[in-house]
Amino acid sequence: MRRTLLKALAASTIAAALPAYAQKPVELTFYYPVAVGGPVTKTIDQMAADFEKENPGIKVKPVYSGTYQESIVKALTAFKSGQPPHVAVLLSTDMFTLIDEDAIVPIDGLATSADDRKWLGGFYDSFMMNSRTGGKTWGVPFQRSTIVLYWNKELFKEAGLDPDKGPANWDQMVEYAKKLTKTDASGNVTQWGVKIPSSGFPYWLFQGLTTPNGALLMNEAGTETYFDKPEVIEALQYWVDLSAKHKVMPGGVIEWGTTPKDFFEKKAAMIWTTTGNLTNIRTNAGFPFGVAMLPEKKRRGSPTGGGNFYIFKKTSPEEQAAALKFAKWATAPQRAAQWSIATGYVAVTPAAWETPEMKKYVQEVPQATVARDQLQFSVAELSTHDNQRVTKALNDGLQAALTGSKSPADAMKDAQREAARILRPYRR
Repeated sequence: MRRTLLKALAASTIAAALPAYAQKPVELTFYYPVAVGGPVTKTIDQMAADFEKENPGIKVKPVYSGTYQESIVKALTAFKSGQPPHVAVLLSTDMFTLIDEDAIVPIDGLATSADDRKWLGGFYDSFMMNSRTGGKTWGVPFQRSTIVLYWNKELFKEAGLDPDKGPANWDQMVEYAKKLTKTDASGNVTQWGVKIPSSGFPYWLFQGLTTPNGALLMNEAGTETYFDKPEVIEALQYWVDLSAKHKVMPGGVIEWGTTPKDFFEKKAAMIWTTTGNLTNIRTNAGFPFGVAMLPEKKRRGSPTGGGNFYIFKKTSPEEQAAALKFAKWATAPQRAAQWSIATGYVAVTPAAWETPEMKKYVQEVPQATVARDQLQFSVAELSTHDNQRVTKALNDGLQAALTGSKSPADAMKDAQREAARILRPYRR
């Protein structure tokens, strides 16, 4: 009898312990590309905490992994060492690189329920151009953007321009920029008409010129580039002419990181930058400003940009399921709206724009709708196999033309030759 009681007690103890063991939290390492602290890290930390509160069986540990370029290097290094992040936000254009390294799992291989499929079908088509290839979905849009033009309304008024209208086309941008460029008694420029950054993401800003000129830079399979097409060379010539011919933009390289500051300090009356800078500009511009779609030539248009969620291999099925749950949670309409409001990035689903929070925000900040409305004209950001080397080839060509060491035609022919050499193995 005593032995039976002891057996029963032991069995009940084991049974009680089993659920506790089964409920051990799944721990996710989440790589997020930001080099420093501040508002964005606070927002991400809060997101992780809110998710954990709603999903007590999952822990999310954000790891701030530097710039986008640093983040993919760190993620792939960790993957090759056998300890990859479970989930990471990396550039949407890193998709081919991550596939070639066999580092990520297709999202649609995990998102198999009817609700999952509805969620995957709910993103803007423009953002999915850099998220799908080969009939599979590899990334989920999160912090996505387009390029927009910002202008200082006070400086427009001073120059006799309509403060409520940005330039509609290439010719008008030159015309406005000439009126907005100021020099001192010694002939030194104190205020530039326009600044288009040429460091950081020059290829991306360049697509803000090639797209309106009717040119695509690559094919959907990521195996060919078209850098030497006449429309591409013409777009680069226009960019070079803004400084060399029209004298409305500084010559040489214009820094990506300092361009918003130049706008705040009225050193530039118009700038091109990401819609992701909208909150920064709202906070720091001590003057009324406008936001417009990029000026057109043959058409409207901008490349999309920004980061996607990716889920990594060499992780357990439970971890991949938890990572999917986190990505799905973070891109749900209400949170996509909150993220857009906090950062300025474009809310990635039409449903997010229908939330009460977003409708209220749009009433207060109508400029936020410009990037969204530009999506109907947007194209995929430059993305190919061996993307970093191909992009470097183009960036080197752009720098050569903008600094005057090569003509636009020679710069683009050289860039195309190098890109074709890099991509040759992928065309077999």
